[in-house]
Amino acid sequence: SAAGAFPAFGLPFDAGQSVYSAGIHSDNGNSGVKNAIDFSPGDKTVRAPLAGTVRIQHCDGGDWVTVDHDGGWRTGYYHMERISVTDGQQVAPGDALGRTGNALPCGGSSTGAHVHFTLWTLPAATAKGGDSRDFGVDAGNWNGLSYDEVSTKVAEAHGEAVDGKTFGGWQFTAGTDQYSGTATEVSSRSIVPLPGRFRV
Repeated sequence: SAAGAFPAFGLPFDAGQSVYSAGIHSDNGNSGVKNAIDFSPGDKTVRAPLAGTVRIQHCDGGDWVTVDHDGGWRTGYYHMERISVTDGQQVAPGDALGRTGNALPCGGSSTGAHVHFTLWTLPAATAKGGDSRDFGVDAGNWNGLSYDEVSTKVAEAHGEAVDGKTFGGWQFTAGTDQYSGTATEVSSRSIVPLPGRFRV
C-alpha cells in the first residue's frame, strides 16, 4: 500500500480475557480484500488499538466509528453500541470506543454482539493534512455511504488485508474461505484456528 510502515497495533480490547473471533473475512463477507476480523471480547468493551483521531461516520440508522492513525492507516469499528467517543477526539491506546453490539447503522447483518474490526489505508488524508473530512471519500469522509458501498467501492480502494499482520502480539493469517484463518500468539507460537476462542 502507499501508507507508511505497519504500526505496532494492539488488539481492539483489553488483554487478560477470553475472546471469540468468527475469523478473517472481507468487509462484506463475500468477496474482495480480507480486511476484517470479528471479535467478541468477554468484557464487551471495544478499545483503541493505537493512538489516533476518531472520525464518526454517520448513516440514517446511526453512527459507526473509524480511527485515523499516523502513516495513513485507519481502523474501523462496526456494529458497536453505546459509542463513547466523539468526532475529532484524540484517543490513546486502550481508550474505550464503545460496546460490542448488533447495530446496523448503514445496513449489513449481525448474528451476535461483536465488533467488525477493519483495516484501511488512507494515504491521501496523510498527504493533504488537516481534516480528512474535507477531502471526500478517498480521504475518509464516508458519511452516508451504505454498508454495501463501504464494503465494495471503498474496500476495493482502501481495504488492507489483515493476513500476516500482528495485533497485540497475535499474528492473524487468513484462510482460503471467508470467516476462517488462524490466530498465532507470537511469543509462544500457539495457534488457534478461527472461528475460535482464545485468551489474550
